Amino acid sequence: MKLLASYHGGTRFDILSGKHRVVTDQPTADGGQDAGLSPVELFVGSLASCVGYFVGKFCTRHDIPQEGLSVEAEWTMTENPHRVGHVDVSIHLPHRITPELKDRLLKVAHGCTVHQSLSQAPTVGIRFTPHTHRQPADSPA
Repeated sequence: MKLLASYHGGTRFDILSGKHRVVTDQPTADGGQDAGLSPVELFVGSLASCVGYFVGKFCTRHDIPQEGLSVEAEWTMTENPHRVGHVDVSIHLPHRITPELKDRLLKVAHGCTVHQSLSQAPTVGIRFTPHTHRQPADSPA
């Protein structure tokens, strides 16, 4: 799997994945134009939306209406190194469910792919690949 984050001036990057585009930018207080979610907001939002997806599938399997389902995420930053240090995720479902279903729903939420990727951190390789200028095929070298 692959996506591309391309610079679009200032502090804005557009993330392209297939036919989809997500704009990221920094808040004006950090020198950006606030044209989109910050990368950290996108990171936490990815967790919240993944939990929502897994909970939504659970609701479908158990004939629980998904109308009104929302997932709220609140985070704090920490230092050394600077990073998201803690995330609290709250699942809001306006329908009553049994304590047994609640326990099962929470287990499913903990199993979401993004949560599991944070719990069992992936290895991340970062490398520099210089852009080389290519001459058109029909031009003399």
